[in-house]
Amino acid sequence: MASADTFGAKGELNVGDKSYEIFRIGQVEGSQSLPYSLKVLLENLLRTEDGANVTQDHITALAQWDENAEPDTEIQFTPARVIMQDFTGVPCIVDLATMREAVENLGGDPDKINPLAPAEMVIDHSVQIDVFGQRDAFERNVEFEYQRNEERYQFLRWGQTAFDDFKVVPPGTGIVHQVNIEHLARVTMTREVDGVTRAYPDTCVGTDSHTTMENGLGVLGWGVGGIEAEAAMLGQPISMLIPRVVGFKLTGQIPQGATATDVVLTITEMLRDHGVVGKFVEFYGEGVAAVPLANRATIGNMSPEFGSTCAIFPIDEVTLDYLRLTGRSDEQVALVEAYAKEQGMWHDASTEARYSEYLELDLSAVVPSIAGPKRPQDRIVVTEAKQQFALDVKNYGVEGDLREVETSYDGESFGLKDGAVVIASITSCTNTSNPSVMMAAAMLAKNAVEKGLSVKPWVKTSMAPGSKVVTEYYEKAGMWPYLEKLKYHLVGYGCTTCIGNSGPLPEEISQTVQENDLTVVSVLSGNRNFEGRINPDVKMNYLASPPLVIAYALAGTMDFDFDTDPLGQDESGNDVFLGDIWPDPADVQRVIDETISKEMFTSKYSDVFAGDERWKNLDTPEGATFAWDDDSTYVRKAPFFDGMGKEPEPVEDITGARVLALLGDSVTTDHISPAGAIKADSPAGQYLADNGVEKKDFNSYGSRRGNHEVMVRGTFANIRLKNLLLDDVEGGYTRDFTNGGEQTSIYEASESYAKEGTPLVVLGGKEYGSGSSRDWAAKGTRLLGVKAVIAESFERIHRSNLIGMGVVPLQFPKGENAASLGLNGTETYSIEGLAALNDGPAPKTVKVTATSEDGETTEFDAVMRIDTPGEADYFRNDGILQYVLRSLAS
Repeated sequence: MASADTFGAKGELNVGDKSYEIFRIGQVEGSQSLPYSLKVLLENLLRTEDGANVTQDHITALAQWDENAEPDTEIQFTPARVIMQDFTGVPCIVDLATMREAVENLGGDPDKINPLAPAEMVIDHSVQIDVFGQRDAFERNVEFEYQRNEERYQFLRWGQTAFDDFKVVPPGTGIVHQVNIEHLARVTMTREVDGVTRAYPDTCVGTDSHTTMENGLGVLGWGVGGIEAEAAMLGQPISMLIPRVVGFKLTGQIPQGATATDVVLTITEMLRDHGVVGKFVEFYGEGVAAVPLANRATIGNMSPEFGSTCAIFPIDEVTLDYLRLTGRSDEQVALVEAYAKEQGMWHDASTEARYSEYLELDLSAVVPSIAGPKRPQDRIVVTEAKQQFALDVKNYGVEGDLREVETSYDGESFGLKDGAVVIASITSCTNTSNPSVMMAAAMLAKNAVEKGLSVKPWVKTSMAPGSKVVTEYYEKAGMWPYLEKLKYHLVGYGCTTCIGNSGPLPEEISQTVQENDLTVVSVLSGNRNFEGRINPDVKMNYLASPPLVIAYALAGTMDFDFDTDPLGQDESGNDVFLGDIWPDPADVQRVIDETISKEMFTSKYSDVFAGDERWKNLDTPEGATFAWDDDSTYVRKAPFFDGMGKEPEPVEDITGARVLALLGDSVTTDHISPAGAIKADSPAGQYLADNGVEKKDFNSYGSRRGNHEVMVRGTFANIRLKNLLLDDVEGGYTRDFTNGGEQTSIYEASESYAKEGTPLVVLGGKEYGSGSSRDWAAKGTRLLGVKAVIAESFERIHRSNLIGMGVVPLQFPKGENAASLGLNGTETYSIEGLAALNDGPAPKTVKVTATSEDGETTEFDAVMRIDTPGEADYFRNDGILQYVLRSLAS
């Protein structure tokens, strides 16, 4: 689409012998002092100005940004591309395939349903650690992965051929965010528009909340729900308010003994304390130049853990060096440099942009840290970890001395205690992309082996790098023999433990833990450690740097002080402490410099979309529309467009609603969205069994995300969910008021309510829906029959996803909650004022009336969290996909 270009911003940039069309932000008054991230947004508006969705007023409002004002101006941001992982990406492709049929039914052209922006998917979430601690672990885990996921992979292979501008990186290649920064990210995009090559900033939204890893490269983007991602693929802009931007000044350098992970955990704690939900965070200052790109990416990755929308670094020489190292062409690197300098997007430490709020960290003050036992922001200084564990373990029912139970595994007998580290996993995008911590872990392993140390027999170890480049530099540096001696064999290239694909504990260990209700521990180099996420047998989960993961595998327990407790003895019988084997940072850097080369990246990514023989040999259907298999338990036609007409039905007020779940604070999308293993006695397990699937083939919820029947049965089914309608019960249960308030599963209750035509609401506390950008947290909520969620506050992505699925997010009046209003969830609810949406913008508040069983009423004005006109349009259409579909059909 041609830009209206009322500011005369369109011009030319010559780089070498090439000419590019660009939109100069310098043409707009006030742009010079904007933060880097807002300059990127300003260019986006200039380029997409059409006088309707993007107007001259929008552009002026952004350029004249008042850094001290509360956000109130809506803009439309059009991302340059979309990136997906397979768990969240499969439903996107299912929906696109279903939309092709639905648009045909409405008299439109199915070929119109195609990504209009480049869309790339990396299959990295499906590998599970079934096999570990042995040479063939990788091969066997990949074999299991293909056996479990063949139907899904056939479907994705179909999508790769059926849709234009959609590419798939096959299994066993790497983690989406690492593949993104090492290969897919352009930093400066180019595209042919009306016969001219246009250059513009690379902006990218993704179906995984850690998409923000790309912020380390200066690429603006963040995690969105699959729902928003689908709309972005179909050319719909993302509606957002011009945000507040927090300027985070970095000074100094990381001291010896501390790692990038320690920096990240420190920043996470600082930003959570400060409060950055819904804000941009931008790093600046003299210290930026001293932060290697891999560390910047590690910091950007953790943005969802701070709660910020993004956590971005501007472009500088460090960016260019990384692009060269990872095999980007000289022409591309030259374009990135010339474009950034031309647009005032090049980092200059001597000039300071204007920011809404300011924070500062002297990197030299960072100390070794871990975080846990259940939230990434709960940082613990390593020297205090033993004392903190003693306090925290009491919250898990362990009073007095830690209990010890005799057991045996793999021919060895030992005592297993509360606090035992049963999983010590090097995993996840956050750290496995960072050579400084990965090489430090390998060198610590080498030093440990040379001192005669070994991992405790009850520890499930695993090494899951983010890309094949890691394997190669370990090989070249001669590190694999030492890692394998400590049972850190390659188990796969994927997210594994960090997303709950830790695989089962050895049966003997699992049985001992379950029979004695032991409180055991996982330590992982990941970014998420929420309750119930890592493994059903493990109650306490800690995030740590890769070298510390190995240190805890050697210690075997969280009840350990690295300063005073020895890890073991050397051949002479001398005690060996962590300080004796911790590698010198200068040695780590020397090995990295000697080992990692540009050729590693160019060779590993030369044919990244091709896949191995297993991928190439998949039997793949053909055709513009997908041939659904009615017997499939993996991929089924989505029900969201069933019975949809050309015109939306009017919005109606809600009457006679019942509470499906009454929930407390910090209910994450992990609590709501189906994740992890499918239990045999759960509604999803019963459905699979009824469809002839054996328990051993149940696979995970994530792998069955393309089947709404499984997913709706697993919504709100997390084993750690506390529904306050019930006393002292954990899991996916509720009271069914169609049946006298009997306890039953949330799914079965929703079915009973659906039969009676009773609408449902969910009551929540603070930060409702925090955590990963899980679209099924909203889709499942919708399919259960929930019409409204009333909470104290919402996480950004989940709030917009609820609207995208036609569920209205409402907030209790400021300072109030269910308890303070005397609500216990047994009431019947009506919500008046929603119908006002039919005649105009969303009302600021709606009237909620709760009627108790004895006829008493409680009334309050709930704040309507439909924040923008675009969101109101989506809600009027009963969802974002319905809105897009009607637009395309007409």
